[in-house]
Amino acid sequence: MISAAALPQDLIARVDGAVDADTDRLVELFKDIHRNPELAFGEVQTSRLIEKALQNLGFDVTKGIGRTGIAATLRNGDGPVVMYRADMDANAIEEQTGLDYASEAQVTREDGSVVPAAHMCGHDAHVTWLIGMANAIVSVRDSWSGTAVLIGQPAEEPITGAKAMVDDGLYNFIPRPDVLIGMHTMPAPVGTVSSSPGPRLAGTDQVDIVFRGVGGHGSRPEATTDPVQMAARAVVDFASIVTDRVDPAQTAVLTVGSIAAGVDNNVIPSQAVIKTNIRWYDPQVRETLLEAIRSVAERVARDAGADDELLPEIIMKGGSLPLVNDPELADSMARSLASIVGDDKVLTDLPAATASEDVQILKGPYPNMPFNYLMVGIADPESAPFALHTPHYIVDLAAVPYGTKIAAYAMLGLLGAS
Repeated sequence: MISAAALPQDLIARVDGAVDADTDRLVELFKDIHRNPELAFGEVQTSRLIEKALQNLGFDVTKGIGRTGIAATLRNGDGPVVMYRADMDANAIEEQTGLDYASEAQVTREDGSVVPAAHMCGHDAHVTWLIGMANAIVSVRDSWSGTAVLIGQPAEEPITGAKAMVDDGLYNFIPRPDVLIGMHTMPAPVGTVSSSPGPRLAGTDQVDIVFRGVGGHGSRPEATTDPVQMAARAVVDFASIVTDRVDPAQTAVLTVGSIAAGVDNNVIPSQAVIKTNIRWYDPQVRETLLEAIRSVAERVARDAGADDELLPEIIMKGGSLPLVNDPELADSMARSLASIVGDDKVLTDLPAATASEDVQILKGPYPNMPFNYLMVGIADPESAPFALHTPHYIVDLAAVPYGTKIAAYAMLGLLGAS
């Protein structure tokens, strides 16, 4: 079992010096990524930034894995193979932070729709931390031995990017890792970091329900089978699924994120789509939620007069199992980090959340690979509370060097640094 070692003080000082000297560049890089967000599988510019930065540092880089994914390998003698992942995609959210480097981007999606885009989950920081950490560990490569594998992953938000990389042959381009780690921003004060064991984030599924009807003129609804009415009734009934069907002691969330139907005021369309998302820890809860979604949708459609040929279609788009940190690895990394930043700054009992991630899917054919996911505080302690995936999510600029150092400490602790 691989575990994180304590780092010697002289090495910590060298890392800190390298990151401090690099901070101005990293802050400008972060601002550039923030101004130019890219949505899932469209991370062309962001991927190119990672590719060029890591090639310049001597990494062997493979691009285009899972469409826009990056895998980079730096071999530095015998020792463990440590894989580190950063996700690259932004959210379809209109930023309202008021920052002078705020995103004003409008992005065309694959379906032709134009939507606002912004980094309201911190993936811009994740990419910056990866690039800064790579520079730091290369600057002290005389102090560690092993192989660093860095992953720039697309499409975390729809929970499809990690699987796309594995399915596209990720393990044809990198050595088998001994351990996988990653980091995510959290709306806690800069200077804090969590390395908590066990279940951390919920399993999730992205589920579309396509209601099909018979369209017609808005003046004659009696001559139609209206899918908009079906969708509206289904949304109301979905709201009671968790309370009616799931044990209250279990974690369960069912969210409707989008209803799309029609174009004109006076035309009843032939189709309506509800986009839902479920969260769970127990696989049986997942099955309960999926079956309830199907049964509610079919009942609503039949009540509206739909025959067997017009029953709703259920489309499973992307999903992930719950994220579970290896207890021994989480504990050793917590102790290693605490020896550097202080016991009071390292959280080891952060409650499990209903947010989700797909990073663990990168384990691919090695499901027993030790894994730990750190949460890094990015908030100005004086700022008002804010949450992920909201228009006001701000990564304080002080978190750019701090997160970079945490990433470097984490990698070096696992690479047998001395």
